[in-house]
Order: sequence, then structure tokens, then C-alpha cells
Amino acid sequence: MQDKQLRYPFEEKFKEDLTTYLQGKKLVDMILPDTTDIEEKWLGIAETYLPDGMREFAAYPTVSLGWMMYVGMAIAKYWDEDWELYNKVENLYTYLRDRIDYDHMDDYICEKVLLLSTDEHNELASVVGECAARTNSLLRHLPIAPSSSDAFHAYVAALHQLYFMGAALQLRRMGYHMTKI
Repeated sequence: MQDKQLRYPFEEKFKEDLTTYLQGKKLVDMILPDTTDIEEKWLGIAETYLPDGMREFAAYPTVSLGWMMYVGMAIAKYWDEDWELYNKVENLYTYLRDRIDYDHMDDYICEKVLLLSTDEHNELASVVGECAARTNSLLRHLPIAPSSSDAFHAYVAALHQLYFMGAALQLRRMGYHMTKI
């Protein structure tokens, strides 16, 4: 379950804020999904994403953060579509990025993976942009020193929650609903 993966105390802040925002827009369920298969891919995705994401963060923080939400959505789509096949891909982040390039990965995911219309793409871009901006604001207001080990861990924690929320959002979009048993 995703809660067991929270490694840093400030990760809960990112989770709470994103959950409140997305639940308020009815984009994720009140009970967040247990995404074991998707979560198992996180570490490999994070390790290969970090050089790209960190390079972009100084000039384009919302891109650096938001792209991870798109990655989470793509992984959820792959999970639903043919996990037996996609689970064999060595690294799903590089698989996605190398289909086009880092700068246009959002468009590739929306158009070629999620198969969104132009209007759906624009709506999703607005949601992802808001989630990334909120997370960036929280990051910047944490009581930690810039360029410190804590700052790095906070960035990774933020990416982790954006990945998870992207997956949760896409699962809901595909008709999966989480309810109490």
C-alpha cells in the first residue's frame, strides 16, 4: 500500500495537499488506490528521472514536477492495457521519454498513451499544472536549506506523490473506483 512507502515526514504534506485538491475536483476517490504493481516501478523510474528532472527544476520547476504526474498516468494506463507486456520493459520512464524527448513527453503521453482529445488534453494539462504549482509552493516553503540533502529528499518525496496521484487519477479516469468493503 502506498502509505507504507512514505519515507520522509514532509511527504505527507504533499500527499495531503494533492489528495484534498484532487478529491475536491472529484478526480480521485475518497479512498486512494492500492497500486502495488505501479508502486513497484517507482524506484527505477525515480532513479532514471532524477537527472532529467533535476536539470529542469531550476528554470522550469512545474515541468520537472508535473511530468512525473504524467508518467504516473502512463504507467496506470499500461497497467490496465497489458501489464504482462509492459511490466517486462526495463524502465518505463526511459521507454516513454525516448519515444519523443523530455520536453514533449507530456504531449506524447496525452496523445499517444492516454489517447486524449484536444479538449481533454487541455483540461488535464490544467490539472497537472495546478498540482505541480501547489507542490512547488509547498517545497519552497519547507523549513529546509536549498541544495541540501533534505532539499533533495523533499524533491524526491514530491515526485513520488505526483507519480502516485497521477496513477490514482488515471485509474479513476479508466473507471476504477475505490470503496470501503
